[in-house]
Order: sequence, then C-alpha cells, then structure tokens
Amino acid sequence: MEELKELFRQRKKKLDELRDEGFSPYPNTFRTSHSIKELLTQYGNRSEEELKGLEEGFALAGRLMRLNKFGKAAFGHLQDRSGRIQGYFRRDRMDARSFKVFSRLDIGDIIGVRGKLFLTRTGELTLMVEALELLAKSLRPLPEKWHGLTDQETRYRQRYLDLLVNPHSCEIFTVRSQAIDFLRRFLIQRGFLEVETPMMQPIPGGATARPFKTHHNTLDMDLYLRVAPELYLKRLLVGGFDRVFEINRNFRNEGISTQHNPEFTMLEFYQAYATFENLVELTETMLSSLVQEFKGQMSLEYQGTRIDFTPPWKRVALREGLRSYGELKEEDLNDPAKVYAYGKRLGMDLKGDEPLGKVMVDLFEKVVEPSLIQPTFVTEYPIEDSPLARKNDRNPAVVDRFELYIFGREIGNAFSELNDPEDQRTRFQEQAKAKTQDEVSTGFVDEDYVRALEYGMPPAAGEGIGVDRLVMLLTDSASIRDVILFPQMRPEQE
Repeated sequence: MEELKELFRQRKKKLDELRDEGFSPYPNTFRTSHSIKELLTQYGNRSEEELKGLEEGFALAGRLMRLNKFGKAAFGHLQDRSGRIQGYFRRDRMDARSFKVFSRLDIGDIIGVRGKLFLTRTGELTLMVEALELLAKSLRPLPEKWHGLTDQETRYRQRYLDLLVNPHSCEIFTVRSQAIDFLRRFLIQRGFLEVETPMMQPIPGGATARPFKTHHNTLDMDLYLRVAPELYLKRLLVGGFDRVFEINRNFRNEGISTQHNPEFTMLEFYQAYATFENLVELTETMLSSLVQEFKGQMSLEYQGTRIDFTPPWKRVALREGLRSYGELKEEDLNDPAKVYAYGKRLGMDLKGDEPLGKVMVDLFEKVVEPSLIQPTFVTEYPIEDSPLARKNDRNPAVVDRFELYIFGREIGNAFSELNDPEDQRTRFQEQAKAKTQDEVSTGFVDEDYVRALEYGMPPAAGEGIGVDRLVMLLTDSASIRDVILFPQMRPEQE
C-alpha cells in the first residue's frame, strides 16, 4: 500500500511540473483522424515501400498501455476502444514541447499522437511519433503492473479497471450489447412495436416480488420501482397495439446471488390473438437463432456442458416432473398432507396452511429444476401460482403457461393472458388476502387494470425472458455479476 502511495506522489509531481511549465494536462482540443482498428485494417497489409510513399500523417488517441525505454528512444502500445497499435518515440523525431511531455509519461496516461506509419524489422505496423500531447494524467498505476486485476470483488467494484486490463470482460459486454440488438431486431421484424412503460408505479404489479419503495414529494404519494412492466404492456393491448415489447430494467428488493441482482434486465413482449403455444415456437426460433448468430451453430458450451438449442425442445408438465425427479406418486400429489410432509423432509419451512399449488411449485424448484439442463418448457402450473394467467379449458386447476429452463435456471416465463375482468378482480382479491407481512407486492387490487380489462382486452399471450441469464449462457459466465457492468455490492470496508 505504501508503495502505491509513493507511485501516486511521483505521478502527481510530474503533473505539477507540466502545469508549472505551462502545459494543460487535461485539454480537450486533440482530434483523431482514425481509430486504431481503422488504421490496422487499411494499412496493416501494406509493404514498407508503400508506407514510405504515403504523404498522409495520422492522429491517434488512447491510453498508453506499455512503454519500454531505450536511452533516447522507446516503444509503447497505444490502446483505444477498437484495439492496440505500437508507437515508436525518438527524441530527434519529436519537437521539444512533445519531448517534455514524453519524458513525464507513465503507463496509463491518455495521450494524443501524430506521425507516419512504418514497419519494424519484425513486420509490425508502427506509428513513428512526431508530436505528442498529454490528454489526461493517470495518477494511479494500472493493475496490470501488479500482475493483473484478478480479484473478483475488485473487478465488480472497479469495472472501469476490469475493462481496461481484461480483454475478456470487454468481449462479454460487447456480446451483451449485440445480443440485445439481435432480440430487438428479431421482434421488430415480426411486427412488434418497442415501447416504454413507467419505472415508478403506484402499484408494483406483474410479479410476486418485494419492491423498492420511494416517495414523490410534489404529489405526496408513495411509489414503487417496478418489479415488472406486465400490467402496463397489457394496457397497451387494450389500446389497440397488438404486438408490443419492452427491453426493461426491473427492480426487486430481494437476495443477491450468482443468479440474482436487485436490478436486472428483462425482455417482455405480448402478442394479441395468440396463445402460450404460439410463444413456444417463437421462443425456440428466437433463442436458437440467437445462438446460431453468435456461435455459428445451434449449440454452445456452458461451464463444461454442451447445450443444444436445436428445436423442438423438451416439454414436461409440472406434476410429471415431480413424479419423475421426486419421491411423490400421482396419488400423493392429490394428498396435501403427503406433499407437505415431503416438503418438510426436504427442509422447507411449511406451516401446513399454504396453498397446495404454491407448495408444489416450490417443490419443483427444489427437486426438478437442477436437472433441467437442456432447454425445457415446463407446463401446467397450478392456478394458485399464476394470478395473471388464463385457466386451462380442460383442467381449470392449472393455467396455460410455460417456464423455460436451461442449465437448471429459469430463463423465460410465458402464458396465455387472463382477460376476464371479473376473474382477474377475484384473483387479485384472493392474492391480497393470502399475502404475508413481507409480501407487500401482493397486497394490492389494481382497479385501473381491471377497468382496462372491462373495456376489452383481446385474447393474447405474453412472455418475459431474462436477458442477463441469456448473456451468461452466450459468454460462459458463471455469475450474473460478470454480465452486469455495475452489479450491486455491499459498501466497501475501510
């Protein structure tokens, strides 16, 4: 630590010396002619003779990532958003002002350079630096000097350093951006309209989750950060937008783990005159096409396991999963006492008065989910666990819904929408009665949403897909924190 403080003092001294000599160490007047990638692409295959024939000079800017001095000359690497290029610094090729700046450079400084291109003896395209400006002084040494940035917590807290010195992290977030763009284009090409809905809501509806609460001073009312955009998107179906989607930020005041962050990204979309069966096909096409786009095939390697996205994907009913992977027979599933007893044997905290359907869903998550490695649609969820989904016509104890699981994780949730306003009001009321003290998000009857349904919402289906977990699969990332630029962290310890 003391050594780092000394390096900081040395760099600060160089900064002060430049200021004393009339230099502005943080100017905003330098302009580039090319990005490094553009330069490498256009001139990387030129011969030495061709480069000598160029009259054009080039202006580049970026961060100095390496500097090896040899007396009055030095080689260094300059890095910008697009790549790295070597620079050659010689005292007799630079003007006096540029050399004064060069003599006080440190690795990590952001500089602007001008010069001509040439090839070194090893054939590396290099910029002969003729003029140099300091654009921003790096007062702290980059972690690369200290054997790289390998501590996970530091990588998450100081993502800016992680991106600077770990190229793989840059690749992850480039893939994330490109994947979101792919999903957006996929839906737009199929007639979906991208929309924005409120992130602060008077009623935190659309999912059973604990919300973050705030207060609006002017209106003197409590508001909640949304746990889901669902009820607003379905209001748009009432308004005549038959296909809508939102790539949205959701907030849930719950646990943090390798799969959960309080702030996360969802793709949520709704299609009128469709059922959850239609969304099965759409989801298979969308996600298999996504994998094909990024991997060149319909499979990928995740944490040492090959996952095949080739449609059609496996389907399993919830009760069937409990029979196949658990210790309950079909007749046991109709006996609440046996279901509760099984749950208690597995360590579930049950009082015995919980809705049977919800207990079965919790059992499924505990017993079956970890075994669903290949893409699998789980269907026939009990109505107690699905207050916004349409009852199945043949079996009203379950709803027309699926959840998509990959590598033992929920990736998507979809159902045919409930559009009967009387049924919806009844379910809201039952859900409010059943809430516990901690389940603040389930204690509301959204009368405006019911009123919207009373004007008539077309039959429809909707789905939410976890974007962060998708990116984890595409980038072989073990933790959701690896794919969120600035994940939520505990305060730093002094």
